[in-house]
Amino acid sequence: MSKQSDKFNQGRLRSSNITVVISIALVLFLLGLFGLIVINAQSYADYIKEQLKLEAFFTDEYDPREQDKELARQQEFIDSLKVKHSFVKGTQYISKENASEIAKNELGIDDNAIFEANIFPASVQITLQPEFVEPKKVDSIKTIIQKNPIISEVVNDDELMTTVYNNIDKIRFWLMILAAIFLVIVMVLINNSIRLRIYAKRFSIKTMQLVGARRRFIIQPFLLQSAVLGLLGAVLAILALGGLWYYFANIVSLPWWNEDYYWLMLILVVIGVVIALISTGIATWRYLRLRTDQLY
Repeated sequence: MSKQSDKFNQGRLRSSNITVVISIALVLFLLGLFGLIVINAQSYADYIKEQLKLEAFFTDEYDPREQDKELARQQEFIDSLKVKHSFVKGTQYISKENASEIAKNELGIDDNAIFEANIFPASVQITLQPEFVEPKKVDSIKTIIQKNPIISEVVNDDELMTTVYNNIDKIRFWLMILAAIFLVIVMVLINNSIRLRIYAKRFSIKTMQLVGARRRFIIQPFLLQSAVLGLLGAVLAILALGGLWYYFANIVSLPWWNEDYYWLMLILVVIGVVIALISTGIATWRYLRLRTDQLY
């Protein structure tokens, strides 16, 4: 009879542990899914910012004898941009001929006879690092670039840049608010799962206390078990997320790996383990403080 009772209790314990691991894995999976959305939303925001380029126009040199020297000075200026300025991500040189072709395409003019060649100055399009794409910083960058004597003017679409920046800022703000709310929900769900597990063992906890076991001795194995369960739940959630994202990324032709995913995995593991430990400590301590008749 005793062996049957032990087997029954072991089965219940195993079932309880599996339930806790699955519960933690599910809520961390949902949190990780939201984390993937936040990370890729940031990547997409950075991509949009990179499309908002500055265009620096070179001073026009009319003397054909100085043309080669002017081209050399322009190239030297372009080469120095990345070296001198951390805000520059990339550059693209647009010659007079290219500028004329772009203008003809935009104006819809096919006849060269009514379009004077090389009337537009050469320029360089500057792609900024995403963190510098905000109105105040862009204005400072334009001032810095325009100080060079071979630059006549630096232009960009200020209105479009301001609109895009404000919209991205609003989206990022609300994503962070939702992430915080979702994190609280995750903490509550994991806490409830752990508390139910400790509740099932409340009589064992009280029995150990009644036979003289110290509180630290009683709590320690429960903390260790909960840490392991939290870690297993986090690993399962990460594996499920990785499989889902790999499948989805292949379908929509997106890069399946991002360096920020390291941080996402670390956050999921930390949340799973830390919340499990805190919930276990609080729940176990609570039952240690109760009288025996209050356990029923």
